Amino acid sequence: MADNNFIPYHRPQISASEMEALSQDYYEKMDERRSLRMFSDKPVSRKVIENIILTAGTAPSGAHKQPWTFVAVGDSEIKKQIRIAAEKEEYTNYNGRMSDEWLDDLRPFGTDWEKPFLEIAPWLIIVFRKIYDVEEGQKKNNYYVNESVGLASGFLLSAIHNAGLVSLTHTPSPMNFLREILKRPDNERPFLLIPVGYAPENAEVPDLSRKKLEEISYFF
Repeated sequence: MADNNFIPYHRPQISASEMEALSQDYYEKMDERRSLRMFSDKPVSRKVIENIILTAGTAPSGAHKQPWTFVAVGDSEIKKQIRIAAEKEEYTNYNGRMSDEWLDDLRPFGTDWEKPFLEIAPWLIIVFRKIYDVEEGQKKNNYYVNESVGLASGFLLSAIHNAGLVSLTHTPSPMNFLREILKRPDNERPFLLIPVGYAPENAEVPDLSRKKLEEISYFF
């Protein structure tokens, strides 16, 4: 056994029927989650965002390095800077950088290079992955960084939905402008840009269906 300190782990045992009910309830709740490109400017308290980020921070990570940083932006001027920079990249994407096949696949969603939600949403959460850490001037390795940050991002989206809010996983590419605008250190790279807020009364989403269980799973 390693020399780490260990503490007891306790979790109340529940019956099989309770477990099935809980898992069904959670699935039905998460099945209501949708990505939105329409947001209300209704304010969301900082405390809610803090709790959402804390929840994301409970995700597992390689060697418990927790190689993530969540930058929450509510400042209107910074959001404006982010929108201008993101739209510059997106205009290039939609006008030559993306393949015809990619553009055809996006057409049913009605997306284009304009991203007004980046200013309208009360908060933007930018997820950064930490390629390495720095301790006392020395580089320290992080492990399974993409996997770890991906898991934390999933926890983040679940927490946003659980709080009664909506979000969008926005990935303007390349995203280096986020590191520059937000003055992040050299060891951090932008991973996701997530607007967070309330859905407006006139919100609409594409009429989609999710794959069935037998299409996404195998049991042995």
